[in-house]
Amino acid sequence: MAVADAFGLPVAVHVASASPHEVTLVEQTLDAGFINEVPARVIGDKAYDSDGLDETLREDWGIEMIAPHRRGRKRVKTQDGRPMRRYRRRWKIERLFAWLQNFRRLVVRYEFHTENFLAFVQLGCIVILLRHF
Repeated sequence: MAVADAFGLPVAVHVASASPHEVTLVEQTLDAGFINEVPARVIGDKAYDSDGLDETLREDWGIEMIAPHRRGRKRVKTQDGRPMRRYRRRWKIERLFAWLQNFRRLVVRYEFHTENFLAFVQLGCIVILLRHF
């Protein structure tokens, strides 16, 4: 999981196994941030459509969650068109993942231990940040 700023530069990364859902990893990723500030908004895809996550981020962190609703949503819709205009900028996180894909060691994942892989992901983020500053 990764969090990027408005320019697509990494703010936080977190590595976990493939089994937990992404919604449960958002707070852990924000805790593992490179900077002390938290973003004002988090933009996610349809997998992040969770009322519990919306409430947790709003109450505990002061973050607005922007995610489109899933097709089969049973509860009342919470997103309107105005914040969803920001969803168009979601390509910037995809650009961050494309930049990380330039490092072959991250694409193939030669490391067996999660800590070693996280260290290489953080090293890749450092290289990306150094290139842009």
